[in-house]
Amino acid sequence: MDIITQIAKELSINTQQVNNTVILLDDGATVPFIARYRKERTGGLDDNQLRALESRLIYLRELEQRRDVILDSIRQQGKLTDELQHSIATTLSKTKLEDLYLPFKPKRRTKAQIAREAGLEPLATALLDSRLDVNPLQLAETYINPDHNIQTGEDALQGARQIIMEQLSENAELLETLRDKVWKNGILKTTGSDNEQQESLKFKDYFDYSERLTTIPSHRALAILRGQRLQCIQVDLLPAEGESADSAYLQLIESELNLTQFQSTQQNWLQETARLAWRIKLFTRIKLDLIRRLRENAEHEAMQVFSKNLRACLLSAPAGTRCTLGLDPGLRTGVKVAVVDNTGKPVATETIYPHPPRKQWDQSLATLTRLCQHYSVELIAIGNGTASRETDQLASELIQRNPDLKLTKLMVSEAGASVYSASQLASNELPDMDVSLRGAVSIARRLQDPLAELVKIEPKSIGVGQYQHDVNQVNLSRVLDHVVEDCVNAVGVDINTASVPLLKSVSGLTQTLASNIVQYRNDNGAFNNRKTLKKVPRLGEKAFELAAGFLRINNAEHCLDGSAVHPEAYSLVDEIAEKTGKQIADLIGDKSTLSKLNANEFTSETFGLPTVQDIIAELEKPGRDPRQSFKTATFSEGIEKPSDLTEGMTLQGIVTNVTNFGAFVDIGVHQDGLVHISQLADHFVKDPNQIVQTGDIVKVTVLDVDLKRQRIALTMRSRQTAEKPSKPAQGEHEKKSTRRPKQQPARNNQQGTFGDALQEALNKTS
Repeated sequence: MDIITQIAKELSINTQQVNNTVILLDDGATVPFIARYRKERTGGLDDNQLRALESRLIYLRELEQRRDVILDSIRQQGKLTDELQHSIATTLSKTKLEDLYLPFKPKRRTKAQIAREAGLEPLATALLDSRLDVNPLQLAETYINPDHNIQTGEDALQGARQIIMEQLSENAELLETLRDKVWKNGILKTTGSDNEQQESLKFKDYFDYSERLTTIPSHRALAILRGQRLQCIQVDLLPAEGESADSAYLQLIESELNLTQFQSTQQNWLQETARLAWRIKLFTRIKLDLIRRLRENAEHEAMQVFSKNLRACLLSAPAGTRCTLGLDPGLRTGVKVAVVDNTGKPVATETIYPHPPRKQWDQSLATLTRLCQHYSVELIAIGNGTASRETDQLASELIQRNPDLKLTKLMVSEAGASVYSASQLASNELPDMDVSLRGAVSIARRLQDPLAELVKIEPKSIGVGQYQHDVNQVNLSRVLDHVVEDCVNAVGVDINTASVPLLKSVSGLTQTLASNIVQYRNDNGAFNNRKTLKKVPRLGEKAFELAAGFLRINNAEHCLDGSAVHPEAYSLVDEIAEKTGKQIADLIGDKSTLSKLNANEFTSETFGLPTVQDIIAELEKPGRDPRQSFKTATFSEGIEKPSDLTEGMTLQGIVTNVTNFGAFVDIGVHQDGLVHISQLADHFVKDPNQIVQTGDIVKVTVLDVDLKRQRIALTMRSRQTAEKPSKPAQGEHEKKSTRRPKQQPARNNQQGTFGDALQEALNKTS
């Protein structure tokens, strides 16, 4: 197999683009580096295309390695034919490859193998010969072999049947045909029983449920599989709808056996053999394969959802270098307070007790006022956990009492703050600070620069995933690491302030190199030019090449060291400056001069047109931040808990998570509300990410509040089109439908699905 040609075909790009990219990847280049600084080599492939290319390259190379192992194994057995070798060499599916290998794969001693040892393979061959008109039992009696426990003709027939059944179950073409047909027509059915266990009640929607395999959305599939794993529901796969679900599959097996050519007695025996092969061998294997396929598809989609949310979260607008007061709310344990200066350095910490049981409201306000005045605080970051609204009231009163301070308060997600607080990294960064106070520092820093702070936390702890604990953790970590890498390199990193976690996500840098950079900075002071990086222990030419363009040095000796222009292209900027008759420092930001340049005049064998265009654009806005400008959301006063909500109330909120079925929005009542996909807009929405992203500030209207189950239904539709979701009629849960079950939204109408979607949505994990 030509991997290069195959990838080019799949991604609809030319082979030269693929070949050059593969060479760069094999040479150790990272996707961000290739996407930014090697556009000429790749023909301008963007980071998404490069990630897809890299992923497919890994898959096909793994496939190639497995192919070689299988060919060697069959070759050593002396059973490798030209036809088989061609089939193995041309397959592009790991599943199909294993199907082809199945007859030759070393396995435990089977009933078919025992039958072969008893000399029954000739009998099986004879029974499959349509040219013979034989009575199966009479023929079998000639194969009686007491030494191998074949006492009767019936024993011999059973052995022959086992051989034929195994042959059918190892027929790769038949397996593939049957598997594809079951995937298209199969029905997933789940059952359960009411009990008092809270864990089981979460899966009540699946106590009597069925749906086609091909229409089950990823979040529902993962919920079902979780319920099965927790033994709250039973999951079964039916080959098709109706009482005669097996008939179409049996016809395919009978056709493979060519049964129409047999006489009645022989035909009837083979028909029964086909039926047993289907139910015992083939469908059992196919069922396992398709449940695995359902899981893999659902996991892939869940990872994509997580990736989009994580990207939006990491690229949230930074408040910037402004002195910030961080409040980590609590009741009995008090509110933890931390002031961080404009560089993120903690300068003061306190613990106040404004809430019950101590109720030291005025003392707490006095403490906060003193801190804000002394350190010229501009922003107040409030964690959105327990007692957040009560603490928000405290901040509001602080602002009202001190209008001269011009304070601005914001609610900040504290997901993962406790994980960071107890980590070794936090211990190294804040060694003399109590663990309970570190969370307040993290909350304040998240407001200043979400990316710089959130990279310190394992992505899975940030709380923007969909059934994240149910997916393959190795694959999830790899996908999320790629997101972090792409985000960090898209923004760029100030080498003189960056932490080790932030630096290690820079193209070409490892944990060791990041630690060495910080240590060099601590020992020798701030970097004043990019060339100094080469003095960092173990940071060689290759690492410098991959990392330099993404590392920024403000107020550096060379004015380009604070931009995204790579050092390898400084000579090109010199040429541009000479052409314009200006100094580089004067050229930077001079849009009127730069806009008149003809990029084609500066191209060469070294620098192609894409690179020249990128450099001119960078000179116009050096070191530009791709993140949005900073905005704030305001929660409604007096709305602090779900019981304060009423139907029709319009509120402002912050999107905390986006899933395939809608978006969760924090409206300041300690319980996120769900805007179902059908309520995101007045028009049909296929993908919620087309409408909202994590961190967006949105206006929502309350549709319904279920205080008993703490569930809040919201809408972003206009009042004319928004409808309160209808509740299922009594007994509706007993109805069965494989075409459009109650959980399955209609394709052309997303109304009337919210109640069920809300129930399953709130079973999610964060």
